[in-house]
Amino acid sequence: MKFVAFERAKQGTGASRRLRNTGRTPGIVYGSTAEPTLIELDHNALWHALKKEAFHASVLDMELAGQEHKVLLRDVQMHPYKQLILHIDFQRVDATTKLHMKVPLHFHGDDQSPAVKADHCIANHVLTEIEVLCLPTDLPEFIKVDLSGLKKGSSLHLNDIPMPKGVSAVTHGKNNPVVVSVVAVAGAAEVAPAPAADAAPAKGGKAAKAPAKK
Repeated sequence: MKFVAFERAKQGTGASRRLRNTGRTPGIVYGSTAEPTLIELDHNALWHALKKEAFHASVLDMELAGQEHKVLLRDVQMHPYKQLILHIDFQRVDATTKLHMKVPLHFHGDDQSPAVKADHCIANHVLTEIEVLCLPTDLPEFIKVDLSGLKKGSSLHLNDIPMPKGVSAVTHGKNNPVVVSVVAVAGAAEVAPAPAADAAPAKGGKAAKAPAKK
């Protein structure tokens, strides 16, 4: 995903406030061996870009002063109640250095699983993203998770999800965390209707007759 940034000469609280008043958002690019670079971006374009999942979870192409740079979004500061981006941070990407990044999970197939289709359970998404370790070129925009094999009483763990080539999951010491749990819905089982009173068989195998009206 590509976006355009502009070099920013002035810094400080007052300069940033004046910049926001002109429809620009102050930012910074840091990392690698280069010095941090002060940048500014068009606020409206940035606002729409932040709504896209790829802007948060993939290597971005930043055009700055006629050159293209590979960066990652690292931090966004929002106004507490206004629709206003106060500041944004990017990190330069080194093609030869592995990086830690949170990647969203895209679930599919749960409506075809025995747990949901036959047993009327619900697939509860315990995790919606995971942290991965990989080279920038191997970073996936998202990871697909197939739920078509879910069964009642079972759960899907992180080790059950195949990782893309060159990508490994980071658990920070947690032992194979649960990603999806199967939850039974109370009252989901259908109850067979009781037979009608006048249709119940009498003793001897014959249906009981209703008393004759006088």
